[in-house]
Amino acid sequence: MKTRYSRQELFLGKESQKKVESGSVIIIGAGALGSSSAEMLARAGVGKLTIVDRDYVEWSNLQRQQLYSEADVRDKLPKAFAAKKRLEQINSGIDINSLIEDVHGLNIEEMIKGHDVILDATDNFETRLIVNDAAVKHDIPFIMGACVSSYGSTFPVIPNVTPCLHCLLNHLPVDGMTCETVGVISPIVQMVTATQVTYALKILTGAQISPVLRSLDMWKDEKAEIDLTRLKNSHCPTCGEQPTYPYLKFENQMKSDVLCGRDAVQIRPATSRVFELNVFMDRLKGNATNLLINPFLLSCVFGEFRIVFFRDGRAIVHGTHDKRIARSVYSRLLQYYSA
Repeated sequence: MKTRYSRQELFLGKESQKKVESGSVIIIGAGALGSSSAEMLARAGVGKLTIVDRDYVEWSNLQRQQLYSEADVRDKLPKAFAAKKRLEQINSGIDINSLIEDVHGLNIEEMIKGHDVILDATDNFETRLIVNDAAVKHDIPFIMGACVSSYGSTFPVIPNVTPCLHCLLNHLPVDGMTCETVGVISPIVQMVTATQVTYALKILTGAQISPVLRSLDMWKDEKAEIDLTRLKNSHCPTCGEQPTYPYLKFENQMKSDVLCGRDAVQIRPATSRVFELNVFMDRLKGNATNLLINPFLLSCVFGEFRIVFFRDGRAIVHGTHDKRIARSVYSRLLQYYSA
């Protein structure tokens, strides 16, 4: 155990390795980017890792999300929990926390407290902007990362130093492509997370970071590096001279969203509530089929829809991309809990 980090320590130095071991990183999302980053950081000995994800493991994840197994799919384990279980087998000497939650403007500030670095592993730009607001407000570096097809990009948001993502809204390409519509290959995932984790280690050890947007297309063998220093906007509502942090406001929070081309909609209730899943399962018998339960969620077929219901009242309604239909199905389902 004493030699566990010896090769890394030879490069970083003893004092820097101690900083890594006393550091804390929160990863928002436990999909391809999140699971890869989490494993690298756990092996590097980062003292505290927090993994946040709202989803559960599915068969299509296994091609590129390296922490998960077929057993995790069969058991419908939440990604955050499955990641924690696997990481504890990799490094039992660090503190690993999992949060099975959706990230929104009303909970992100509490989530990131006490962390030194935030790693972006989300699959949508809205969530990135929410995390960006919270990161800048609380002066915590935020490392953006994204990949689709064979293309990936990274950018470090360092509060009071670099532009933030809000500054870059009109400069970052947003073409609507997702891994569900055009696919993704796992090598680009590794390249993006390698850059993100390097940034994280630099921040934890006090090394210098430049505000450079790095992009790479592995299939086309193309890459670009652009210094974005000049894009810092003094009038930015997030990092400008009079910040308002618009993405942390209640009125800007979505209560339902279509999930990345999966023909599914996530419903998030407006109020916090803890549901007794065993009670709910008993009341659904005879009204739903294919019932499956674990400590974190209840899965069933309700009418023509498959629904995955979480303890905090969130639900993923499969079989539609229409938010109105999903909300209607969700409301009908909840009637059985109150019956």
